Amino acid sequence: MAAVTQLARYGERHIARGLNRLTNAVIKEGRGSYLHMEDGRKMLDFTTGIGVAGLGHCHPKISKAAADQCLSLVHGQCSIAYHEPYLKLIERLIPVMPHPSLDTFFFWNSGAEAVEASIKLARAATGKQNVIVMQGGYHGRTFGTMALTKSKTVYSQDVFPLMPGVFSVPFPYWHQCGLPSSTPTSELVQHCLFQLDLTLSQQTAPSDTAAIIVEPVLGEGGYVPAPTEFLQGLRKVCDKHEILLIADEVQSGFGRTGKYFAIERSGVKPDIMVMAKGLANGFPLSGIVSRKEIMDRQSPGTMGGTYAGNAVACAAAVACAEAFQEEKVLQNVEARSHELFGVLKGLQKDSQVGHHILDVRGAGLMVGVEFGSPSGHAHDKFRRPDAPKTLASRISKRCLEKGMFLLTTSVFDVVRFIPPLNITKEDMKKGTDIFSESVHEIVREG
Repeated sequence: MAAVTQLARYGERHIARGLNRLTNAVIKEGRGSYLHMEDGRKMLDFTTGIGVAGLGHCHPKISKAAADQCLSLVHGQCSIAYHEPYLKLIERLIPVMPHPSLDTFFFWNSGAEAVEASIKLARAATGKQNVIVMQGGYHGRTFGTMALTKSKTVYSQDVFPLMPGVFSVPFPYWHQCGLPSSTPTSELVQHCLFQLDLTLSQQTAPSDTAAIIVEPVLGEGGYVPAPTEFLQGLRKVCDKHEILLIADEVQSGFGRTGKYFAIERSGVKPDIMVMAKGLANGFPLSGIVSRKEIMDRQSPGTMGGTYAGNAVACAAAVACAEAFQEEKVLQNVEARSHELFGVLKGLQKDSQVGHHILDVRGAGLMVGVEFGSPSGHAHDKFRRPDAPKTLASRISKRCLEKGMFLLTTSVFDVVRFIPPLNITKEDMKKGTDIFSESVHEIVREG
């Protein structure tokens, strides 16, 4: 590992301790699938800024659009007047929405802000207060979204009380339900929908419940896709009780799972959809979209924000949408996903390491690998007691040493793959080779 530079030491002294990071090295520049570090290393990036730089770092078309916009209008405040990039972005997004009824937008800056905007809209539109969230779900670290986030306690520890009116129900993930991995999906879904029904009978009455919010693929909760039957079940419950269904596509949207939005795989229509991350390929931009009849239930002036829907970020997002079409990004995701799953499934069958891999799951280029490392917690019920400890974090560290950034996720022992959506065949092979070597080495070390 390269020595810590003087600039990195400055960061260690003066950046808030509450901000964690994979490494204390300094990024100098990014190009495509690679990050170039101040210490001279060239790192293959299988994190893309946690799913933000979906089309790679400094995509020429997107960066040029932002640079050009900087020379004409940087800040066209949304409460003063319309600006052109904001309207052009809506024009580009409407054709790719998962349902034609999703036609009215509000743009903000971060994913957490957009989640809060969705909750604010749901409460205003329904006249009801409470929100139901999923166990394992992640929606942000602001004060409102901390109450909604149920993936790890670290995000809200030491700052209670949080926003009231939030109730959690199980998500159909075998490990989270305390059931064997062989449990049929239908049984998991039935169990979770039953618990939802109990929650509406015992904890928050339908007449008090404004919304159910769900990630079509759990992000921080372990990269677990929601079964189609579960999403369909949520839709039926919401229709029955006049509850709004919110799809949080902050991490799973914009091609990450091989569809523009992961909810498309189920055919389920959300009432409100939250978007961010891949929307502007690194420029701070988020948003919500809903039916006009729902959006119009908010009075003028109730929504806004100084930097909301920034002109430069919107211009980048317009270019991003155009690049998706011109470069046939979704086709590339399908091809590279097939290669990635092929390698990971092969490792699962490998006689030397496969028995330590509990699960390979995901869709497109949003893929998780769960290991069987024991940690002594109650959720280790189905882990292998003979497995090496903390496999995921040790493998991530070894990948870093070999020249690739790879993140872990959730309270379980999971690594997550979030490479660029336009990654080449050659770089995908390079990344999977590094991962395979790292798995074998760490397992041998015990």
